Amino acid sequence: MSETFKALVINQEGENFSREVKDLNFDFIKDGDVLVKVDYSDLNFKDALILKDGAKLVKDFPRIPGIDFSGTVAKSDSDEFKEGDEVILTGCRVGELFHGGFSQYAKVKKEFLIKRPQNITSKQAMMIGTAGFTALLCAFAVKAKEELLMQSKVNDVLVTGSTGAVGQVAVMVLSKMGCNVTALTGKMDKSDYLKELGAKNVVDRKEFEGEAKLIGKGLWDGVVDTVGGNILANAISQTKLKGIIAVCGNASGNKLNTSVVPFFLRAVKLWGVDSINVSNKRKEFVWGEISNLVDFSILEKSVKTIGLEELINTFPEMLKGKLNNRILVDVNK
Repeated sequence: MSETFKALVINQEGENFSREVKDLNFDFIKDGDVLVKVDYSDLNFKDALILKDGAKLVKDFPRIPGIDFSGTVAKSDSDEFKEGDEVILTGCRVGELFHGGFSQYAKVKKEFLIKRPQNITSKQAMMIGTAGFTALLCAFAVKAKEELLMQSKVNDVLVTGSTGAVGQVAVMVLSKMGCNVTALTGKMDKSDYLKELGAKNVVDRKEFEGEAKLIGKGLWDGVVDTVGGNILANAISQTKLKGIIAVCGNASGNKLNTSVVPFFLRAVKLWGVDSINVSNKRKEFVWGEISNLVDFSILEKSVKTIGLEELINTFPEMLKGKLNNRILVDVNK
């Protein structure tokens, strides 16, 4: 093992904010009890915000960002992990409160890690990352209508923001679960790809951007909403009796102008989905299901792989909404 490693480091000194790929000594990442040789990370919207200016999420500098990573245990002071174990980390405030995955090595608390299922690769794990993991949590929430609450079958499902990292995986997973998926998007030129992912129908988001009715025609047994705002309000008004709406994003706005009527007339359930505060037992279950629900040969068509240096020029494009690909980070590239 080399005496140094490369990592992307952000720093704040007075009014000056910087981001730079550096050669670091291992004492830079002295916290934690498991040292991981990182293979891949990914670029999430939260990562882009942190790379811009810390986003008020990073309190202590300098910091290695990157909320996700996959790799192999290089050294462990924990009985739960041994050298050579293949592991995944998503969330856990890594990249914010702790050094993260935009690095060739990461040292973290054992509680943050799970062992990677053998039926997916390290690269595939980061093709999923926090975004895909969130999508699966949303899909399971929607399916809870029939599987947990033992109500009518989930047939017709709406996925908003369907060309985003969460939306793409949600479309595929819900289709694999047997649902008729309608993909809502502002990028109608991506219709063919959304149908390849499994969408039965593709609808222009403009149809959902106006003010919602008090209660509309019931169209959806379930909804995965990644955008919020008026789009979510319209989805609520169109949800059928006892339908479930899994909410995980706010790309279209934080405010929700809706009515209580769908909730007491149709017993609609609004199910908030958080991908950070998830037990390891739940994480292991979800990651164990991925090989059955995700076709990586299709998903890979929307993936672009970059190195650490390229991150510096790529994250602004994500903040501007100009990226058409899921960004995978090969930290050794």
